[in-house]
Amino acid sequence: MIKEFRDFAIKGNMLDLAIGVIIGGVFGAIVSSLVSDILMPPLGLALGGVDFSNIFLTLKDGRPEGPYVSLSAAQAAGAVTINIGLFLNAVVKFLIVAVALFIIVKGINQLRRMAEAEKAAEPVKPTAEVVLLTEIRDLLARK
Repeated sequence: MIKEFRDFAIKGNMLDLAIGVIIGGVFGAIVSSLVSDILMPPLGLALGGVDFSNIFLTLKDGRPEGPYVSLSAAQAAGAVTINIGLFLNAVVKFLIVAVALFIIVKGINQLRRMAEAEKAAEPVKPTAEVVLLTEIRDLLARK
């Protein structure tokens, strides 16, 4: 059983998957920082100084009762909130990842098409059996 698991874990697909998960996690952290630290602050400034992470609706006040100046203050008070700004950040992150993956998949598909076109362009070499039969046919045709 241990040998089977080792063979399974060493297969190329398993290693590719593990590498993909690790790179995906790091890529997610980079995209998260890009959205939170680079894209949203100028966008919020352009919209009149809005901090997207603090856009929320209070469904039920906590103790002490609101209004709350920030999402962290509302959460500290135990208020029930709908976090619209955090949702918008997540949507922007998703769109960035989706576009990046689309570009990667499109590039890979283009490389595959080029490789298939090269294979199709190469003439197929006849097997030794076909060469021998062709020589026999030619000899018989000469007689």
